[in-house]
Amino acid sequence: MQNYAIGTPGKPWGTKEKELWLAAQVVQRSYHDEVVQQLMGIVPTGFKVVQYGSLPYDEERYPLYAIVPECFDSAKPSALVTGGVHGYETSGVQGALKFIRNNLLNYAKDINLVVVPCVSPWGYETINRWNPLAIDPNRSFYTDSPASESSQLMAFIASLEQTFTLHIDLHETTDTDNSEFRPALAARDGTTHDNWNIPDGFYTVANTTNPQLDFQKAVIDAVKVVTHIAPADSDGKIIGAQVVSEGVICYDKKSLYLCGGMTDAMYVTTTEVYPDSKQATPENCNDAQVAAVCASLNFIK
Repeated sequence: MQNYAIGTPGKPWGTKEKELWLAAQVVQRSYHDEVVQQLMGIVPTGFKVVQYGSLPYDEERYPLYAIVPECFDSAKPSALVTGGVHGYETSGVQGALKFIRNNLLNYAKDINLVVVPCVSPWGYETINRWNPLAIDPNRSFYTDSPASESSQLMAFIASLEQTFTLHIDLHETTDTDNSEFRPALAARDGTTHDNWNIPDGFYTVANTTNPQLDFQKAVIDAVKVVTHIAPADSDGKIIGAQVVSEGVICYDKKSLYLCGGMTDAMYVTTTEVYPDSKQATPENCNDAQVAAVCASLNFIK
């Protein structure tokens, strides 16, 4: 792997290197136009948009929004859908918005649904995995987290006082994971990260301690109607993790401080769409995310 443009190989970044990295980031799309305006125009009957916070880098530019029921029904199970924890993973955000627009009402009578379509709006605008502090929000879901994206979402979910049965977190695996984000991570931490094979297709990440493989299979079976499922590599792995069933690997979500470990939900999955596939289009990727969300909700109805 080539050395990253910032920093000295083998030496973790200090303040200077992080400032150089931040100075190199540029806004490439509009959170307001592509997310906020879209969200405000698609709120279904029986739901409301709540602002649960804003990012300290620019509070006016980066308000944080969720869609919640106007009234929670204690007789129903509750489910959480999160997108855009990694802002550069576009279909996580746009797939969540498409689900709200076209499918949310189909589940309202059976499930208390909370949807947070874009957890990391600065990352969405700059097409970044990290936040401006060079911190990965998806490794930062813990008490006193330095990532505002993570800490504000955790506080909001806790304030709802709901026991969640399901949490589905919408992500992508992209070619830039190897060309940009893993090299940057290695440079920031002063370590060496080998390239891994980017899987061509959709897969899910279950929770090591409670994988619920029947649930994962239901998601995979629904998505394979929309797009292709990632095969295992020659070692029987996907992104370095053992494949435990078709298109499914496991991570210990709590110990890694992932968004998917934020709740104690019985059914948890992280989707991974591959937008750089020759077989994929942006709409196809969004549809795969929607199919995964719907299959998850159908499983707990």
